[in-house]
Amino acid sequence: MPTEIPPYARTRTAAAAPPAPEPAPSPSPAPAPSPVREFAMRFTSTPRGARLARRLVSHRLDGWGFPYGSGTNDAVTLVTAELAANAVRHGHVPGRGFQLLLTAAPAAVRVEVSDGRAERAASPTVPAAPCPEAESGRGLVLVSCLATRWAVAPRRGAPGKTVWAEFSLD
Repeated sequence: MPTEIPPYARTRTAAAAPPAPEPAPSPSPAPAPSPVREFAMRFTSTPRGARLARRLVSHRLDGWGFPYGSGTNDAVTLVTAELAANAVRHGHVPGRGFQLLLTAAPAAVRVEVSDGRAERAASPTVPAAPCPEAESGRGLVLVSCLATRWAVAPRRGAPGKTVWAEFSLD
């Protein structure tokens, strides 16, 4: 007894449609410019907040194509650690934290750390090296050596100051 093929399983035996013509090749578009990427976050003005800022900057840079252990990741992370530690140690205002802004553009990476204390602004000149026995005082020397340029500016929209450093990618 022949088996009946259910209608949903039947195939068409009609002539197949001719293949569609291939589209004409279009001129390749110009490469899109690299986007400017930003990461911003507020942290508590504590050593733990400074440590978290450093770790998140390194992690974000890795995600943006500056891998762990690369010169850019290491330099930006070290400068972030210094600026965040300075914000905690010298820029602490009770009840206020510090803010970090990390920006990566095609030509440079920039890190900004803002705190609530305006009267203790650092000088954006190359700091004098501390005496060899001193336990502190080398942080801004490192910043001036590692960053392409850095400066201190009044904080936008709030009392305080912003210390920023840029790293050229050329």
